[in-house]
Amino acid sequence: MSEDTILAPDEAAKSALDRLADAVIAIAATALFGLVIVQGWQVFARYVMNDSPSWTEPVTLLLLSIAMSLGAAAGVHTRRHFGFFLLQEHMRPTIRKLVDLLIPGVVVAIGAVVAYWGAVLLLDGLHIKAAGASLPQSINYLPLSLGGALMVVFALNQLVGVLRAPSAGEGR
Repeated sequence: MSEDTILAPDEAAKSALDRLADAVIAIAATALFGLVIVQGWQVFARYVMNDSPSWTEPVTLLLLSIAMSLGAAAGVHTRRHFGFFLLQEHMRPTIRKLVDLLIPGVVVAIGAVVAYWGAVLLLDGLHIKAAGASLPQSINYLPLSLGGALMVVFALNQLVGVLRAPSAGEGR
């Protein structure tokens, strides 16, 4: 392996997080596609076959939860979720740096709360079966908890990046 192909620790972590975010987006997109298929089957079965399946509603809710939670986490990674972009352009560099630190800090806090309480709610309802599907009633909280945890990971990476970035006057 040549010296150019070895990634620095920061670049390796960024590359791993980029790959994780790509996988998360692929899963969220697949969930959206599955949502369309399940809802299409629901409409066909209800109006054409006059026999509405009971499993479509819980599966739809699970797929929607997956797409929403993982999509939000990927949005945090790509910085398309939770930001004050227009406002930051008009701030002085020192205030901008504080806001750049505040935003991922808030996202870490929100993601941690979502991950924790999503896990608590998931575990609380695992023994209850969902109506119409052989799934636990609380399964919709699994993607919520995973999405919150991913938000924490992605926002912590951004927070470290802001802390390592040179201040406005240091590069001159």
